[in-house]
Amino acid sequence: MAFWQARDFLFCGVCGTLLKFDSVRSASCPLCGFKRKAKDIEGKETRYTVTAEDIRRELKLDPYVILETTLKEEDVIVERATVNKECEKCKNPELQYYTKQLRSADEGQTVFYKCANCRHEFNENQ
Repeated sequence: MAFWQARDFLFCGVCGTLLKFDSVRSASCPLCGFKRKAKDIEGKETRYTVTAEDIRRELKLDPYVILETTLKEEDVIVERATVNKECEKCKNPELQYYTKQLRSADEGQTVFYKCANCRHEFNENQ
């Protein structure tokens, strides 16, 4: 038995696509049609590890969470990068900003701006 057969029994031996069970007798590749008998898969064990990062990504949580619940918003000081961009409200020439990928990976990030002077917040899709 080849190394890949011992380890990747749920994937196509030709193109690597995840196999789909058509019946109780076999699994086939939806892409190229490769078939594997169910008895070749039966009794095998699949293991995987879930990390804290995987859970945060699945739940769409920010990576850093403040656990102190007694803090008020005005007590938390967050220092962000700054950019020479004028505030829409008070015309302050410098804004704090951060970016976040909210749309699909092939589209631009969303930039969130905050004025340190008047605390006005807005965002732009890049």
